[in-house]
Amino acid sequence: MSKRTLVALLGLLPAAALTAQNAPPPGAPSHVMAHAKELKWGDPPPMMPPGMRSVLISGDPSKEGPYVIRAKMPAGYRIPAHWHPTDENVTVVSGTVGMGLGDTLDPAKGHSLSAGDFMLVPAQAHHFLWSKTPSIIQVHGMGPFAMTYVNPSDDPRNAAKPK
Repeated sequence: MSKRTLVALLGLLPAAALTAQNAPPPGAPSHVMAHAKELKWGDPPPMMPPGMRSVLISGDPSKEGPYVIRAKMPAGYRIPAHWHPTDENVTVVSGTVGMGLGDTLDPAKGHSLSAGDFMLVPAQAHHFLWSKTPSIIQVHGMGPFAMTYVNPSDDPRNAAKPK
């Protein structure tokens, strides 16, 4: 091997090491692009009050690891006081929502958030949300995602089943 070839090969080593170092680990999820007009909205999980539509953007909220979901709510939609065991990050994509802290849904104790606004709700913080206008929010965090209503009778999963 000539000296020139050896120098050229040695020059490639740092680039090869950098590429390998920055490559995603085996089994890691691939890159995700979600075009808003192509999202397939569906029914939300059973823990959410009826009337919302939702879509999973990335990840799996039922498992450990990052997830991203969007929720579409009609004006007047309400999520009673609840809490999560992990932090919840919420960005308002469109519309206006109200969010407050406490054990009961009380709009007088809430704050308005409009398109582009963000809120971080720390793990275990009791909070509530309602939509003032038709709205879309994006929620992201680290799973597994869970939700506990402050008042168990507010939990749609506890609703009486028709016989």
